[in-house]
Amino acid sequence: MDTADKKSGPGGRRVSSIERILGRIDDLDSTNLAILVQRLARERALFEMLFNTIDEGIIVIDDAGTVEYANSAGMRMVGLRANETGTAVLWKLVPDLARSLNFLPGGEDTLAPNITRDAEVFYPEHRWLRLQFSRIPLPEKKTAPARFVVILRDITADKNSTEEMIESERVNSIFTLAASVAHEIGNPLNSMKIHLELIRRKLEKTTLPEKAAGTVKNSLGVCLEEISRLDEILKNFLGAIRPQKPALARTNLLEVVLDVLGVQKAELENRNIRCSMTQVSKELPVVLGDVSQLKQLVFNVTKNAMEAMQDGGSIAIETDCDDAFVFLRVKDTGCGISRDDISKIYEPFFTTKDNGHGLGMMIVMRIMREHGGQVGIDSEPGKGTTVTLQFPKPEARARMLPSAGKS
Repeated sequence: MDTADKKSGPGGRRVSSIERILGRIDDLDSTNLAILVQRLARERALFEMLFNTIDEGIIVIDDAGTVEYANSAGMRMVGLRANETGTAVLWKLVPDLARSLNFLPGGEDTLAPNITRDAEVFYPEHRWLRLQFSRIPLPEKKTAPARFVVILRDITADKNSTEEMIESERVNSIFTLAASVAHEIGNPLNSMKIHLELIRRKLEKTTLPEKAAGTVKNSLGVCLEEISRLDEILKNFLGAIRPQKPALARTNLLEVVLDVLGVQKAELENRNIRCSMTQVSKELPVVLGDVSQLKQLVFNVTKNAMEAMQDGGSIAIETDCDDAFVFLRVKDTGCGISRDDISKIYEPFFTTKDNGHGLGMMIVMRIMREHGGQVGIDSEPGKGTTVTLQFPKPEARARMLPSAGKS
């Protein structure tokens, strides 16, 4: 750098050679002006390249919320197209983001000079962003409009990891509690069963009038059957919430869905619900899965769909495939789910139903994670809900298994 580059301007700020040249631009001839333009173009291209290689989103807005600049990551995070820079308004583009910053029409006066917080946004897709919001210092001309820089970091993976850990702890706590309760209930049931069996044996050796003996035997039989049923309910309950390693095998999801719908056929008819099934992709929806767990998974999702429709309706089930994943979508025309409830839907014992136990979707999430998959929910109150189950294809799942086994 030459000595001229070290000169300082107002406030001790270093003045660049380009700024000095711009200060006397009227004195430049065409040759020097062309050199200056080329140099400015090179520097602009360099800065564009640097900003576009950064993972964080960088967005500059004016005091009206209009986006003046956004790097590639920033445009991707807020769903901004290149030709919208200079016209798109932040609070219209991503209302969730603007609300988290309190950057709404007339809201500039309430803005703190520097803000750092986490925000949940739903456009262009559901994700968590860590925001750093700062007012850009004004240049020497104090009348220049205020500008702000928003730095966005996608922390969705970190959030999901934390939530998975919390959920795992919840499930373990619930299982410990359930196992304790089942033990306390199971012991008296076993004792009752043993004593009823003893009574039945003694009854067989006792002479009683035929009618009385028949009545007592029938009552004993009913008691024993109900005890066995309660014991089976306890076992199924523990089996449902207990973390279990799936016995993976190549499984056609179509066959799983058809088996479940066969079991639910009578209930669908009683509820006056039409059910359709479509295979969108020509490729068969084959996954590496545990058939028993997959049936429970589909049963829980379709059961929820049925219970969301009190006066009849329809359920549309679709299977689809792309290069990496197999999808199973269950769409209903039920009451829908509010955004607040969707955020709680996987929590143990959370339910909006009068007779719900609040474990169904928790079990769905657990099974999907054990199969390396994900659950997505898209819902609008009064219009219905779509649950999307995303499974890795068998080839991708097979590549994942060795590393999973080492961890």
